[in-house]
Amino acid sequence: MIRTIILIAMLAAALPLHAELRVFACEPEWAALVRELGGDKLSAYSATHALQDPHRIEARPSLIARARGAQLVVCTGADLEAGWLPPVLRESGNAAVQPGRPGYFEASQFVTKLEIPAKLDRSEGDVHAAGNPHIQLDPRNLLAVAVPLAQRLGELDAANAAHYAARQQAFAERLRAAIARWEKEAVPLKGMRVIAQHKSFSYLFRWLGIVEAGTLEPKPGIEPGSAHLAQLLKQARTEQARLIVRTPFDSPRPGEWLAERAGIPLVTLPFTVGGSDKAQDLFGLFDDTLARLKERAP
Repeated sequence: MIRTIILIAMLAAALPLHAELRVFACEPEWAALVRELGGDKLSAYSATHALQDPHRIEARPSLIARARGAQLVVCTGADLEAGWLPPVLRESGNAAVQPGRPGYFEASQFVTKLEIPAKLDRSEGDVHAAGNPHIQLDPRNLLAVAVPLAQRLGELDAANAAHYAARQQAFAERLRAAIARWEKEAVPLKGMRVIAQHKSFSYLFRWLGIVEAGTLEPKPGIEPGSAHLAQLLKQARTEQARLIVRTPFDSPRPGEWLAERAGIPLVTLPFTVGGSDKAQDLFGLFDDTLARLKERAP
């Protein structure tokens, strides 16, 4: 009898106090959004971090293992993860999180995407057939994604559906208030002309009314050569560009070359959650992005 009691106690100690919904997020922004919506009812793992180019990830065994144990996979879609996610999901053997199943969620399906190519031509570089996938830098897109994502969490974890719905409403109220504040703070940036390294900030620029006057990449995903940089230097002066912006994972060399010769600042924006010391959640991401733009803008 005593041995039975001890065995039961050991088994109880080995079990979690409460079951958490296990979420595999492809990028840090979706892991952050899932945590906003789920709180302590779930655990969220991000397959990538802010210093990694999300286009260029390896399908590592550790990612496969994480996907194998996930109940929900949340990714951007729009071909952003096309190079690594399919083998991760295939090798995971987890039928519940395959595309088309309730355990698979693509955020880009719920927003209006920019820069959808009129025709596909690989000679134009690393183009995305479904449009620009970097949707997280317009906070209004986060509002749009949060609603169906909370609904999906509730479908997979019906016992806590009311919890996810309430947190989504609270998040939406906080984010709408923050958007109003950010838009007021960003008024001086409207119409400012900038040069970006990659098409990483299109949604941010559209939201704030910033004009992209050129890109350091001659074509998406193609490193700039000397001829393109020389042409871009002339373009920066003609267009009266005020800033050059890059992500934390972009090489700084092309931007530094142009900044020195054009006499304009090079600014590194966090791009996603974790991209700077102050961008540790979705609200910090936009707080720090605006602060960096305003600090360096002439």
